[in-house]
Amino acid sequence: MRSILLHAHDDGSFDRRLDVALDLARAFDGHLTILHTFPYSVGTMTDLQGAAFAAMAPIWKEQAEEMRAKVAADMANEDVPWDWHEAIGPAALGLLQHSSLMDLIVLGAREPVDLGRAPSWTAGELAISARCPVLVLPEDSKRFDVAAPALVAWDGSAEASHALRAALPFLARAEGVFLASVAEERAGDSELPPLGGADYLTRHGIACDVVELPDPGKQGVAGALVEAAEQRQCGLVVMGAYGRTRLAERIFGGVTRAMLDKVRLPLLMTH
Repeated sequence: MRSILLHAHDDGSFDRRLDVALDLARAFDGHLTILHTFPYSVGTMTDLQGAAFAAMAPIWKEQAEEMRAKVAADMANEDVPWDWHEAIGPAALGLLQHSSLMDLIVLGAREPVDLGRAPSWTAGELAISARCPVLVLPEDSKRFDVAAPALVAWDGSAEASHALRAALPFLARAEGVFLASVAEERAGDSELPPLGGADYLTRHGIACDVVELPDPGKQGVAGALVEAAEQRQCGLVVMGAYGRTRLAERIFGGVTRAMLDKVRLPLLMTH
């Protein structure tokens, strides 16, 4: 996790996300890249809507400059190497384009263009499309303790396997690792045996507790996983992202969407 990409989005929680990203950069001796995205390329718009966006462009630029100045002032007191980049277009596209040589993307749980009214489309899109894992942070995140226990959602699927492998740097530092499966989850459709994930971790020198969670009932798989993580005082939940493409839209699986709907613990996802 030497190269960390942080989305600069001023939604009231950015300072806390920056603190988390700094914790990660220190823990992994990494470099922090901060990316600010402008909503649209207003220079190419000619209709009335484009004119409205063009009128907003100076305000967006001023806000970006103010945010960059504040970040620069904050980072002057830190011991982490960093740089600032800007991109025009949707946040998901900008972050995806800048993630090619990144080890981790860090962003908030609120959708940048939706004021938090829906699960983060950006987080889900990146979890499915990016080559590196995505860390989605709750709004009230303060710091990140890499030694805190971690819970891995395990169902033997390719997605869960990829997430487990991507999470190795975190799991190697965690004081405890719980490999949790839910009775209802993908019953009879597991691609790997229940202990396959545990065997993989053992080969990397990581001990884990295998946890079988009962049928979650009304709270659903996502609720059962988060509840199990909170009971074990975990600081991280790891899971594979399920989804598929329909034209230009990503439709997320039920568990993925439910996890993103209300992020209560830092959530590491990849497809």
